[in-house]
Amino acid sequence: MLDADFFRRWMTATAALVDREAERLTALDSPIGDADHGSNLQRGFTAVRTALEKEAPDTPGATLTLAGRVLISTVGGASGPLYGTLLRRTGKALGDAPEVGEDQLAEALRAGVDGVMTLGGAAPGDKTMVDALMPAVDALGDGFAAARAAAEEGAVATTPLQARKGRASYLGERSIGHQDPGATSSALLIAALAEVAEA
Repeated sequence: MLDADFFRRWMTATAALVDREAERLTALDSPIGDADHGSNLQRGFTAVRTALEKEAPDTPGATLTLAGRVLISTVGGASGPLYGTLLRRTGKALGDAPEVGEDQLAEALRAGVDGVMTLGGAAPGDKTMVDALMPAVDALGDGFAAARAAAEEGAVATTPLQARKGRASYLGERSIGHQDPGATSSALLIAALAEVAEA
């Protein structure tokens, strides 16, 4: 069973991974976006880490809800609302339980991804974060390592796609050949989850 401390460690591990990969995320965002994805997420997850150190909610749901709220208020562009919605919806779906199982987390994450798709109007194949998140959620039943691999594969698979949503969609065919930064950062979120689960 996964408690509030597990979810706090997940967010902290995500912050560390985003820190490490911020330059790569910004480099990916440079040709097809505003070249600020890495720095935006770095600022957001640093703020999440600080907020969780101060508040330390006592349930998994409250931990993710707080993280989502912080991201919405600190991250510019589309990333803040999208990541914020993902975590808040996931947190809300987990409810007030002091501990949750892996199946519950998978269901809650699916609700979070549904929230992202509703907000952004994106579907799988549109070259967005959904392309990493949806395969990860589908694979979570086979364990955290499977989810991490599926998210990474999903992110890489955005490279040959033409963007149909978000800033990159304005480029039309010129968006082809670039890995989507949002899918890449989403894969980091899932990688951090697997890292904490395996620790």
